[in-house]
Amino acid sequence: MTTSFTDPMVSMDLLRAVLQPSINEEIQNVFNKYMKFFQKAASNVRENVGEEVDSEQLIQETCRNCLEQAKLLFSDGKKVIPRLTHEQPAPKRARQVEEESSRRGSPVPKKRKGRPPGQSLLNDRGTAGMATWKLKSSELLRRDGPKWDPSRLTETTTFVLGSRANKALGMGGTRGRLYIKHPHLFKYAADPEDKHWLAEHQHMRATGGKMAYLLLEEDIRDLAASSDYRGSVELKLEELKPFIPPAWMTEKMQKHMETLRNEGDAPADGAHEA
Repeated sequence: MTTSFTDPMVSMDLLRAVLQPSINEEIQNVFNKYMKFFQKAASNVRENVGEEVDSEQLIQETCRNCLEQAKLLFSDGKKVIPRLTHEQPAPKRARQVEEESSRRGSPVPKKRKGRPPGQSLLNDRGTAGMATWKLKSSELLRRDGPKWDPSRLTETTTFVLGSRANKALGMGGTRGRLYIKHPHLFKYAADPEDKHWLAEHQHMRATGGKMAYLLLEEDIRDLAASSDYRGSVELKLEELKPFIPPAWMTEKMQKHMETLRNEGDAPADGAHEA
């Protein structure tokens, strides 16, 4: 602590460490708002390019690129953040190359007219994909029906940690994969008070700033019984480890569900937080 008063960077980093969990949660909420766009685009890429495309990997990479580009907001003008491949300066046109080469006296090989092999097909696929995406982007993330009724959360309702639900459905340790694939699920981000109780009762480790989402056990078991997961060798429902939270925590989750439901359906353009 003595160092924190004499070293400005250490002082600021201590503050950052305290605020980081809240910052992470808000960043996650921002990405949740735009996730519908990413999902539709990745789905269209998979349809147009082929089954070998990993849609979830595309989405994760896109999210990482968003964060990289967001650093520009805090650039000091000295450090240059590398541009993405598609943002690199456009190559010189053939006429520019010819003019420069003629000034140097070096011959320029003549290129055949037309687009390179495969480029026409790729561009056509991309255009079709974007058109399909625009048509589907008006779909809404529904927040109604019995699963979004706060009265279903009672003092005997069982919950599971999002990380355990991820493993139980065979998604391994990939954080956030469950929420990307099933954005309609109700999830509650545990606050410091909740996490203290969870750690105290050995439902999670006392890891400080790590995010912890709570989901309803019933919702996860319904997913496990669906055609997407039923019969999968990766299914490990024993990983769920359900528990009943205290009444005060359940009450907070009821209010959270009520708030989200009252906001109405979440539009594809992400006007509401998820």
